[in-house]
Amino acid sequence: MFAADALTLGLLAGGLGSRLGGVDKAWLQRDGIPQVLRFAHRFPGETGPVLVSANRDLQRYAEAGLQAVPDRLPAGSGPLAGIEVLADACTTPWLLTLPVDLFDVNDCLVRTLASGASDAGAVAEDGDGLQPLVALYRAAPLRSALTGAIAAGELAPRRLQERLQLPCVRFAGVRFGNLNTPQDLAAARIALP
Repeated sequence: MFAADALTLGLLAGGLGSRLGGVDKAWLQRDGIPQVLRFAHRFPGETGPVLVSANRDLQRYAEAGLQAVPDRLPAGSGPLAGIEVLADACTTPWLLTLPVDLFDVNDCLVRTLASGASDAGAVAEDGDGLQPLVALYRAAPLRSALTGAIAAGELAPRRLQERLQLPCVRFAGVRFGNLNTPQDLAAARIALP
């Protein structure tokens, strides 16, 4: 395990929300709390700085006290674009990525990933399978692997994790869940704005 100030929490909120009619999933509210704020404050004492990969309403993040960084890769690059800007903006040795459209994660996420990590990091696997956007990375090797992946046109986070040879850390009996469709929102008791 490492000190909180060695770990940046990088929230992936740059998606288009196309399956939800373009809704910005970062600001969907569950129990009155926007998803981005729920996760930004999810790991007190375990993570240090918080960065958000976002491509719209950047002022809204600033007003909420969050540092948002927009994608630099071309549109259509997917979540790798978010990982790339988070890695570049990360000033700590480690980066934990987490998409804002998860239903939730368990309380021991940081500790469990850290305990199963290699020198380059680890990726989570829950009851639904591999969760490539829930990953712990050592920042320096991540930046190097990103350069190679982007140059090769490999935009899938799984390919990046294969380059880094990240071990999968299994979260037995845990399901993070996703908020991708109106049915997902209804199951989570979230109303579309």
